[in-house]
Amino acid sequence: MFFHSWARLCSVRTRVVNGGKRWRTLFTGHTGETHTNIPGVRHWCTVTTKRLCHSDLGDLYKNESVERYLRTVMEECRHVSEKLELRHLSTSDRTTLQSRHAELQTVAYVFQTLEGALKEQEEVLSLIHSSAGSEDEDKQLTQLLMEEEAKISSRILALRKDLIKALVPTDPLDSSNVLLEVMAGRTTGGDICQQFTKEMFQMYQGFASYNNWDFETLNYSEAEYGGLHHAAVRIAGENVYRYLKHEGGTHRVQRIPEVGLSSRMQRIHTGTMTVVVLPQPTELEVSISPKDLRVDTFRAQGAGGQSVNTTDSAVRIVHLPTGITAECQQSRSQQQNRNTAMRMLRARLHQSMMGKANEKRKTARKQQVGMRSQSDRIRTYNFSQDRVTDHRTGYEARDIKEFMRGGEGLGLLVSDVLEHSEREAVLDLAKSGGGGGGGGSLP
Repeated sequence: MFFHSWARLCSVRTRVVNGGKRWRTLFTGHTGETHTNIPGVRHWCTVTTKRLCHSDLGDLYKNESVERYLRTVMEECRHVSEKLELRHLSTSDRTTLQSRHAELQTVAYVFQTLEGALKEQEEVLSLIHSSAGSEDEDKQLTQLLMEEEAKISSRILALRKDLIKALVPTDPLDSSNVLLEVMAGRTTGGDICQQFTKEMFQMYQGFASYNNWDFETLNYSEAEYGGLHHAAVRIAGENVYRYLKHEGGTHRVQRIPEVGLSSRMQRIHTGTMTVVVLPQPTELEVSISPKDLRVDTFRAQGAGGQSVNTTDSAVRIVHLPTGITAECQQSRSQQQNRNTAMRMLRARLHQSMMGKANEKRKTARKQQVGMRSQSDRIRTYNFSQDRVTDHRTGYEARDIKEFMRGGEGLGLLVSDVLEHSEREAVLDLAKSGGGGGGGGSLP
């Protein structure tokens, strides 16, 4: 009995290790941990965090709609494979089938690997049950079997999460750089909106530095008392839009002013600011006729004193057919400001052109979590309670001063919102019956 069980255990262990190597080769860098998707996140943050709303992405594996959709994907993969074996296919049909087969194969490979792991787990559990309580039970062997089962269970959980991730529809704009704007909003009193807008600008600047992204200021309009009215920046790097696209919306601040009567009375003021995130694809296919533009020049405005330009270097460009405007007063050079304003105008026109497609994508896939309207309040920064709360997921982070540095704390929240959006996208895809899923692009 001992040698027979030991031989079967060795056989199981060999298959597990070999299968594990193949899996790790395909998914290089996966650790099975949550919140490791953001580039630059190297270890856990000291900021205390809490998730209130959604469960782990891998839990969708048990969802009835997702299970049904997975069976559909696997059936389609088999059907496409059979078609590719036919000799009478035209070149165009074969190319189309090969492209679809490549999309489905990613899901199929993880699914088959997961099935193999489940069979290995069943074999090990069978060995544990058959050896337990027998006269010739070997406690050392039983312990090895239990350890092996624990390892397989851990790998199954990781594979389930990878399988769901393989179903997430891809956004073709994810690899784009972004034009990010911050704008002060309304307040119940004081100048906390302008100050908060400046802090948000610094937070995203810190986040860009943390992730080794390029951060280029295009426009920066200071408020009178050291705050910020409006700023526009270009952030470039790997998958910048993927990680920042859910930052767009209204951010609320609650704090006690540092000076004045409200400070002495410990009265909490509430204010808002807005973040706008526009993708900047590598090639902006926007044709602009010079006759459709009106270019205005004016003197740059600032906080006063030496910061005020004495020449008409600031530039405002209006696209007459759409009414879309862009302005820049960052440089003392009118030509440089004009070039920057044109870049901003092109990005806004591109976003306007993509509006219908974006609206369709949001309705059909819910991929843009919290982007239903730029006026939606997506997050609250409560300085009095030392807490940041994202209202879309219920995610909470403590140590707000550390969070506002734009490091790991913000990275973990961004990762949580991104996982939530992927979860919603997969659920909607499964319930709608597929159509372009299984690693395919959003329509």
